[in-house]
Amino acid sequence: MTDPALDHFQLEDTRVTRRYFGKFETIIGHLGRVAATLEVEGRLSKRDVEVMTRYIVGLNYTFRALAHKYHFSGRFAHAGKLTFDRVDSGFPVYSELLTMANDAAQAGRHLAGMRSAETLKQDMLRVILNEHEVPTKLQYALSQRLYYEELAKGDLFWARNDPQAIWLGNVDEKRRRFLVHWAVYDSQINLPTIYMLELEDTGRIGLPKDDRRWPEAQAHLMAQSVAGLKLLTIAKGFDEDFDDLHPKRLRRFHVGPMYSHAFTRQAGPLREVLDLARAPVGEDWALVWTEEELLSEDTRRERSGWFGTVERERFALDPFAGRGAETGASRVERSIILPQRPYQALEERRPAGFSDVRKFVVSPRGRVLSYR
Repeated sequence: MTDPALDHFQLEDTRVTRRYFGKFETIIGHLGRVAATLEVEGRLSKRDVEVMTRYIVGLNYTFRALAHKYHFSGRFAHAGKLTFDRVDSGFPVYSELLTMANDAAQAGRHLAGMRSAETLKQDMLRVILNEHEVPTKLQYALSQRLYYEELAKGDLFWARNDPQAIWLGNVDEKRRRFLVHWAVYDSQINLPTIYMLELEDTGRIGLPKDDRRWPEAQAHLMAQSVAGLKLLTIAKGFDEDFDDLHPKRLRRFHVGPMYSHAFTRQAGPLREVLDLARAPVGEDWALVWTEEELLSEDTRRERSGWFGTVERERFALDPFAGRGAETGASRVERSIILPQRPYQALEERRPAGFSDVRKFVVSPRGRVLSYR
């Protein structure tokens, strides 16, 4: 077995670190446009896009905070170095988000002990004018101040983003419909992963207001939010553990991996395409976006206890036949988001396996075009 830590890499140069975060700022900025394109096509509902946008914005805040934290990597001894997974994901490693969550819990205390941003800027100007030196220590102090300010604002994408429920209306008097959504930064693959579960609730009290079932359901879903588990496994486990909660549609969105000729070392055709493209700085990247979906196609009654029965779901794919056993989903759609130059190289090379992959191509002006 290989040690995953061997795939991790630290950015030790200030300019390289800033380029890395600049690249992600650009990429994340395009994700909202991709979601809007999917809404126009009817692949995502308006509510889906609102949920997705919330997590995309949170991801942007997370990268902004980390950019402040590591702004002086390589220029100041105590600035630290960002560790990212350059082989599997291209994203920061899971431990970076755990550290950030710990820092967020103590952000108020750190900010209380720091001079204000305005005071630090005035001190920096004084050092430049009076001492004719670069105020590196003050610059670093300001970057840390901005880091903790970003954490204190909240609404970031954390390692765990616990489930929230949105009421979708009532099917009938005794059956409510909810969209439950949550997200994790998956520790196995170092990628942001978003989940959406549409369920029907036949309990006496609506799920989000039920102080017995809701904490249980939240804990169950978070414990099952692992990339290695198939959607079928997650949905069946939930269906069997909660007799009055009926999962009708479960989706999982993997944001990444990110491929970059400058930063990552993944093998495969996308790396070759980026090498062939010779794209300028800022355009040498591609981001994979994968959506998995599992649908319930029918229900059955199952005995429970001595005399009772409960409702159980029949999911659209037989887990023992065809692609059902392979994917554990009713549908899997893979897409890639990439700038024009890499897309042109992809079309010229036409590597095997990419004919059924959706391509979202970003123009220099930021417009997103969709190709099959």
